[in-house]
Amino acid sequence: MSFLTDPIKFIIDWVVSLLNSWGLSEGWITFLTSLVGGGVIALLAMLFVIFLIWYERKLIGRIQDRLGPNRVGPFGLIQPFADMIKIFAKELITPAGADWLPYNLAPVLSVAAVLMIWAVIPFTITVVGTDLNVGLLYLIASGGFAALSVLFAGWSSNNKFALLGGFRALAQLISYEVPMLIALLVPVMLAGSLSVTEIVAQQKVWFILSAPVSALIFLITSVAEIGRAPFDLVEAESELVAGFNTEYSGLKFGMFYVAEFLHAFTAALLFSTLYLGGWRGPFAEQVPILGFVYLVIKTFIVYFIFILFRGSLPRFRIDQMMDLNWKILTPLALSIVILSALVDKALTPAGMVVRVAGLLILNIITIVVTSRLIDRSWKGRKREIVTTPRPVAIANPGKPESQESASV
Repeated sequence: MSFLTDPIKFIIDWVVSLLNSWGLSEGWITFLTSLVGGGVIALLAMLFVIFLIWYERKLIGRIQDRLGPNRVGPFGLIQPFADMIKIFAKELITPAGADWLPYNLAPVLSVAAVLMIWAVIPFTITVVGTDLNVGLLYLIASGGFAALSVLFAGWSSNNKFALLGGFRALAQLISYEVPMLIALLVPVMLAGSLSVTEIVAQQKVWFILSAPVSALIFLITSVAEIGRAPFDLVEAESELVAGFNTEYSGLKFGMFYVAEFLHAFTAALLFSTLYLGGWRGPFAEQVPILGFVYLVIKTFIVYFIFILFRGSLPRFRIDQMMDLNWKILTPLALSIVILSALVDKALTPAGMVVRVAGLLILNIITIVVTSRLIDRSWKGRKREIVTTPRPVAIANPGKPESQESASV
């Protein structure tokens, strides 16, 4: 591989050959390259958040017909740096009575949970942190640390608003993990492997064509797992002040802020990897750097959808959010997994084209039937009357209408 076609692999091979020339054993070389690679990915991801914050605030400003950041630097480009300096300069306060260890561990866990996901993402055909044969289970387990950090923050802050925010966040995150995990069984079934690298390799036809219902469920539940609009009840300011992070300030609050933006981009990266073919594209195998470009383009398209949700949709009520999860998404996920398994097993001998077409038709029928059932359920529901109408104010209640009009 030349530097122009695969610069990342070229640099890795050069470092490995350099360490070999120093006489290090294979075990030490693997350890050092993994350590340096993990540190580089984590550093680049944290620095990339600076651009994501500016990009998202600017784009939401355009969606809502306002300018967004436009004062500090050209086009507001230096605004994230100003915010970063302000956060670093703020005093770190620990509330009296707070549990010191979980209180200070929560912000670190929130960022670490996102960075851990990047370890198994195949960026190109030749570049992947670790190719685990249970990579998807690793992704699910890593995402659980985010829920743990929210629970730690709310429970240890010694604040009732933070405690309520932590309980609400835990209910939301655990609930929406159920349909997400069930929906992820579909790409695993289609690829025949839990390895993220193998899932990408098997997508000669993107899985979003074979499993659009599973992709839609994963997209919705990913937004809920992040806790962004319209599922931002985790930190509903009008109800909970600021939610689970009420008692945090300075850099600790900034880590929660960074984790939210980075988690949104990582969710888009996962969607692109699992359903849009990841790095796959024209000449991506011959020129691996093209695969990285394709992955970035796909990820930003999905990330734009997340931003569009946040900038345009109102917040759900808590009962609406739970109804959507338990009454619609979870039964739909169970149904599509069972039906996809039956159709895939029946059509696999017929070839890839027939298999994809059959699965696509199945998903379309499932969407139509589900929408009809939801419409019928909604039309049959009667709104409960909680009080009688208030009386209408009348100018002269004792005077007949005819006398009142005559006097006028």
